[in-house]
Amino acid sequence: MADRQQTEPAPQWWSRPEGTADSRRDGVPAPRPETHDGGGDHGAEGDGAAGQAAPAPEAPVHEPSAHEPSAHEPSAHEAPAHEAPAHDPAGHEPAGHEVRYDPWGAQPLQVVDRGRDRRGFRLWQVAALAAVTALLAGGIGGWVGVLAERQSSTRLELPQAAVADKGRAPDSVAGIAATALPGVVTLHVRGAKSSGTGTGFVLDPQGHILTNNHVVADAKEIAVTFSTGESVTAELVGRDSGYDLAVVKVSGVRGLRPLSLGNSENVKVGDPVVAIGAPFDLSNTVTAGIISATGRPVTAGGDKGDGSDISYVDALQTDAPINPGNSGGPLLDARAHVVGINSAIRGADKDDPDRQGGSIGLGFAIPINQGKRVAEELIATGRATHPVIGVTLDMDYTGDGARVGDKGEDGKPSVTAGGPGARAGIRPGDVITKVDGQRVRGGDELIIKIRAHRPGDPLTLTVLRDGRERTLDVVLGSANGS
Repeated sequence: MADRQQTEPAPQWWSRPEGTADSRRDGVPAPRPETHDGGGDHGAEGDGAAGQAAPAPEAPVHEPSAHEPSAHEPSAHEAPAHEAPAHDPAGHEPAGHEVRYDPWGAQPLQVVDRGRDRRGFRLWQVAALAAVTALLAGGIGGWVGVLAERQSSTRLELPQAAVADKGRAPDSVAGIAATALPGVVTLHVRGAKSSGTGTGFVLDPQGHILTNNHVVADAKEIAVTFSTGESVTAELVGRDSGYDLAVVKVSGVRGLRPLSLGNSENVKVGDPVVAIGAPFDLSNTVTAGIISATGRPVTAGGDKGDGSDISYVDALQTDAPINPGNSGGPLLDARAHVVGINSAIRGADKDDPDRQGGSIGLGFAIPINQGKRVAEELIATGRATHPVIGVTLDMDYTGDGARVGDKGEDGKPSVTAGGPGARAGIRPGDVITKVDGQRVRGGDELIIKIRAHRPGDPLTLTVLRDGRERTLDVVLGSANGS
């Protein structure tokens, strides 16, 4: 399309009043000046060789005052942004000419700064970013939660059962222990060559305490400690090695709690029992079990070699754990009554490489009926008496029963003249097979069966003589113990 030669003034949006400052904003290109070809028509779309534009009249330059800041100070090599550069006579743009927008050009010259060529995010990058974000969010959330919990004024409290009644049934293990513990004591004994620990229990308000003979046999000093932790010294009242029982006494102690004595004749196999003692010096230790056997013949001691320290016990057997230090402690029934005095345990055989030194479930207690009688004698006289039949036994006999020796010690008769056995008709060589109908398998067992009674008690003995059994009645005599 051909433009007519413009003779009218330029539109107001294009013209600038002479002498006024250029009101265009920075970056807006100046309008292209009119071109003339010497009075003829000019091409509106020509550029380069097609037509050359006449130089535009220079607009007055607005000089900023000293008090007016300049938005841009041109350098020595840079033309002012608002001045149109002069064209050279050949019509070429001078070097460094700023490209401006030509509204009459067929293809407007535009320079667009697009920056770096950006590529879209790949799928794995999005997934990795999401995972990292999730991890960070979780970690920050957890940390904030912990911090809030720690700084919260609410106290953390886990669920727990409410405080219940602390009482226990009297016949329960806890009830028995609560009743008996105040009357159980721990003995610390110091001898000339050694020291040891044992247990005992209070017999009466006067301060008499029953324990085992082997606990205090060589004692020079005896200290008694109560369940409250109070500790006092004690003196030896009397002891007997044949029964393995001893009595000591404390003085000046108030509030003693004697234990109630039961009756060992009422004990049956399977009855529940509780043992209290100080195994390995662990005071006030309570264990529980049952009576696993009664009338168990047990011998203990014999360390001296002459038999003077051997104890013969018609014992109660229990599986309640008993260990060294339990010796002398009470064995209690379901009514917290003492039915036995814990005295011995059966360990593994000495030649067994895996021998166990502690309890293996075979514990033995002296029946309280026997302990009561011996304790009464020790308190009264300091010595105990032993029931006897007045015969000397052949301890080398290996047959069934207890055989009366042919001769006694030092060549004396094996049947004491005028003694209980002689009066009952016992003769040397007789084999005693039963005591009150209970089978006797050896000399030790005969002694145990006899010592389970009191002096003066009547017994019925079954005797094997010349291949025939005879029944003899004997009244037990008395001998002083050691």
